[in-house]
Amino acid sequence: MKVYFTFDSRPDLQKQLVNEFPEVEFAFRNGIYDEDLKTAEVIVTYGEDLIDEHIAKAQQLKWIFVASAGVEKMPKEAIAERNLLVSNVRGIHKKPMTESILAHILSIKRVLPTIYNNQRNKIWDKRGGRPTELNGSTALIIGPGAIGGEIGRLLQAFEVYTIGCNRSGKPADYMNETYRIDELKEHLPKADIVISVLPSTEETEHLIQYEHFQSMRENAIFMNFGRGNLVELDVLIRAMEEKQIQHAVLDVFEEEPLPLESKLWDLDNVTISPHCSSHSSRYLERSLEIFKPSLKKYLNGDTDIENKMNILRGY
Repeated sequence: MKVYFTFDSRPDLQKQLVNEFPEVEFAFRNGIYDEDLKTAEVIVTYGEDLIDEHIAKAQQLKWIFVASAGVEKMPKEAIAERNLLVSNVRGIHKKPMTESILAHILSIKRVLPTIYNNQRNKIWDKRGGRPTELNGSTALIIGPGAIGGEIGRLLQAFEVYTIGCNRSGKPADYMNETYRIDELKEHLPKADIVISVLPSTEETEHLIQYEHFQSMRENAIFMNFGRGNLVELDVLIRAMEEKQIQHAVLDVFEEEPLPLESKLWDLDNVTISPHCSSHSSRYLERSLEIFKPSLKKYLNGDTDIENKMNILRGY
């Protein structure tokens, strides 16, 4: 059986796989090659390099392991028609993403950009920036799953009151309260910080409208760390130009890379993070911690693997 990695990986991690699964033929490449497509039973991909034509050529393919949480760029219909097994690495992003989110929140609350700017300009200003505290704040987390739960856990360590919004409204880990997403607007006024970690689905596209920003507090921080199409770009720019809220931290965008002519670059109440919040030197290492147990199950004929997903739903 052949497992084809469409991206390059660390030699030490490759060696671990080869030693742990001597019965498997591994192909570690850095791109798509027809010969490997035609003979691979399992493809490991970041999810952005496969197209319909590749799926058609991969006649022996049975399982696609996506070393990412999002699958919106994959040829979903072609995969679904073949009824291929698909799984991803949902959950591995939670620690680096949570650290990134906390870093941004604390940076804004403790006015670190002002401190850094004063240092560059050799300004000694003990009273500059008007710092505030995270302690005692309220955070509303849209999508309190694996990542949202980890955000909630660490925010609660700062004595932050956490409110979750999910599809069902059922209690979620590390949320003091949980409501349905269709009740979001009525709970936004409670929050000092609004954080979205939602995936991209038909239901979440442009979920946040202008009136949602109007419902937020004037001193609120809005953070989008899920997918860029949560809010339409023009709506976001209007809300920030009008200063409906204090600040927005954006890790994802409708168009990536963000065009140079985008007004977002010039807004001083917007922080642009170039879709890098989940980056970590341990990313692939953590991905393989999910892949290896799943591969063992698969080799034993068990397809009930971790993070098995419905490709058409996107989760």
